[in-house]
Amino acid sequence: MTGKLARKTAIITGAASGFGKGIAAKFVQEGAKVLIADLSEQAGRQVAQELGCSFLKADVTSREDWKALLEKAINDFGGLDVIVNNAGATYVNKETEAVTDKDFDLVMNVNVKSIYMSTSVCLPYFLDNKRPGVFIQVSSTAATRPRPRLTWYNASKAAVNNATKTMAVEYGPHQIRFNTVSPVVGSTGM
Repeated sequence: MTGKLARKTAIITGAASGFGKGIAAKFVQEGAKVLIADLSEQAGRQVAQELGCSFLKADVTSREDWKALLEKAINDFGGLDVIVNNAGATYVNKETEAVTDKDFDLVMNVNVKSIYMSTSVCLPYFLDNKRPGVFIQVSSTAATRPRPRLTWYNASKAAVNNATKTMAVEYGPHQIRFNTVSPVVGSTGM
């Protein structure tokens, strides 16, 4: 295998469509072995077949699903090198006072709790095996330039940025890198 990611294994969440699918395609092009994680089994399997990846249906807010993803990466590919936390959610633009508990829980769980879960489950793997690793969080420019009528989405992405910076400082000495990518807008289902 050749490419910048040859001999690397990555878990990419939300990779059945949108940014995640594009990230998975680029990783494969660069030689990585990719495990696609998505809630949509049909779309996930289709993309995995199209790109030559593995697939596992997973809820990124579930500890058990993250354990299953880590186990599959190790069993199928012999290890794990990169986690791309791409899965994300938002709600329809609305006044802050009109945001429901369901809207709030959605953005905080999918955008923030998912990163907590991925690190809670996968960091010990890297640390215990003294293995370098990379966590890439897909955030948003909304984290630093908040847009009106998306208060809690903006706040969730700001939490992603802050947590990522904190873990970068904490785990850099262990050769575990944390980075965010902050797109503005993309033509995705979201």
